[in-house]
Amino acid sequence: MKEKIIIIAVSAFIAVTILSGCNSSSKKVEDARENVQTSQENVSDAKRDLNQAIQDSTVEFQKYRKESEERINNYEKQIAELKEKIANEKNDGKTKYQKLVADLEQKTADLKQNLKEYKVEGKDRWESFKTKFNSDMDNLGKSISNFFTKEKK
Repeated sequence: MKEKIIIIAVSAFIAVTILSGCNSSSKKVEDARENVQTSQENVSDAKRDLNQAIQDSTVEFQKYRKESEERINNYEKQIAELKEKIANEKNDGKTKYQKLVADLEQKTADLKQNLKEYKVEGKDRWESFKTKFNSDMDNLGKSISNFFTKEKK
């Protein structure tokens, strides 16, 4: 009888151990499903944020491009005015002024080309491009506005 009780007790212990092990596996599977669901939601949020950031930077660049093109067009008009003024100059200074105007036209063309070729490739590169481009634009504007004053000194 003692043997039967021991066998029954051992069998019950084994059964309880197996059943509790199965319970843990189903709980682990459920936890894993919840983790996968949470991860999928996080990936979805990250993709949405990335798409929004790309859209924002593209819109910002298009706005910047339009403003820069307007500035360049303004500089081209000012250069055309300089050409008219040079046409009224005497021959001795005319060739020097024409060369300077040609340099300004080349700088303007380079700026146009840089703006046209730039592709949005990240915030750091965009900020670097914008800083350098703004500096080049400002220098061109100063060169145009100081065109005759530098030469007379």
